Amino acid sequence: MDGLGSPSQWLRELRWDSQGLNPISLLIDCAKCVASGSIKNADIGLEYISQISSPDGNAVQRMVTYFSEALGYRIIKNLPGVYKSLNPSKTSLSSEDILVRKYFYKLCPFLKFSYLITNHAIAEAMECEKVVHIVDLHCCEPTQWIDLLLTFKNRQGGPPHLKITGIHEKKEVLDQMNFHLTTEAGKLDFPLQFYPVVSKLEDVDFEKLPVKIGDALAITSVLQLHSLLATDDDMAGRISPAAAASMNVQRALHMGQRTFAEWLERDMINAYTLSPDSALSPLSLGASPKMGIFLNAIRKLQPKLVVITEQESNLNGSNLMERVDRALYFYSALFDCLDSTVMKTSVERQKLESKLLGEQIKNIIACEGVDRKERHEKLEKWIRRLEMAGFEKVPLSYNGRLEAKNLLQRYSNKYKFREENDCLLVCWSDRPLFSVSAWSFRR
Repeated sequence: MDGLGSPSQWLRELRWDSQGLNPISLLIDCAKCVASGSIKNADIGLEYISQISSPDGNAVQRMVTYFSEALGYRIIKNLPGVYKSLNPSKTSLSSEDILVRKYFYKLCPFLKFSYLITNHAIAEAMECEKVVHIVDLHCCEPTQWIDLLLTFKNRQGGPPHLKITGIHEKKEVLDQMNFHLTTEAGKLDFPLQFYPVVSKLEDVDFEKLPVKIGDALAITSVLQLHSLLATDDDMAGRISPAAAASMNVQRALHMGQRTFAEWLERDMINAYTLSPDSALSPLSLGASPKMGIFLNAIRKLQPKLVVITEQESNLNGSNLMERVDRALYFYSALFDCLDSTVMKTSVERQKLESKLLGEQIKNIIACEGVDRKERHEKLEKWIRRLEMAGFEKVPLSYNGRLEAKNLLQRYSNKYKFREENDCLLVCWSDRPLFSVSAWSFRR
């Protein structure tokens, strides 16, 4: 980008490139500027993008809005005080956050697909079991388990005694889960026990879970495991408070000798060069020790079934441009499917895109180290990781696949799924977006 010369010259190049209104090409140019530390050029480009993109426009314009916002946040992350003032730490899960997840469940078939396949896998694996124990690693949607209650209620020979251990970091979410599940179980005269565990996923103590010998155990994770990868470079990116304070003093002293834009540009180059996780290879499973510890703790429980749903995208690399390119590929399909299946004026869609997809994009692009939670990885990587941890694949239900096909077609004939390595990939127009896989511990 520096080869383009002055900011005004670069702007002329942008205007020439933008004939035909292709904001994605402009966005990629801006991302290159951010990556190389050319903040003046990035600022001009982002201002121009703001004129041709909109959160209320077509799918491309809406997506580019959130990507450009993420690039802006990446720039100001080098000003910790400014960034924190714009991003105050959340002390509680707001009702809006819960509502947005419900919009995702309603407007897209992905969560329904995951729950349906998971429930079929559990029902078949536990066909003859008297006591079934489910550990839900992110317990927040009662609909999934209410559907399973109905399936078990109609089981030949009668339902099992069902225990559900629900893990979530917010007590109020688990209280709602307990209320809905016990209420429905009471209506069905179904033997159910619900055990709430208030904990972040990375802090779960599996040895203290209420799993007893003789329980047929199933563990489910929906779009959660990738967040554990963020803890793996915690130590690599950690500096002492004293060191951080010293760095800020030095920044202030140097800033007095330069214009703000010059200082920020120099700081961006240093930050990009010395990114705390830049030495971690996205292909290296050895860079995930805490994930290995977590999976080993699960294996020690000897689960009969583990069902995992994850995003089908490789966004765990340290290279910013690589993440931008891959994130554009992944999220363009999500914005397109919403554009094709949901009304343009839908407030629910706008909230979903802004508060869920937009926040994910911001985390992927603007954050590094332990702050970057959205570290999606592809199925092939999860297969290798789980096999190394001592798990083996379990074929997914044929009847579940039939129901899942009907579910997807009710949304759009562009939704499809395909089988790969005994797992399922749910796609939009043949582009894989999410994977579902089932596992058992290897004896």
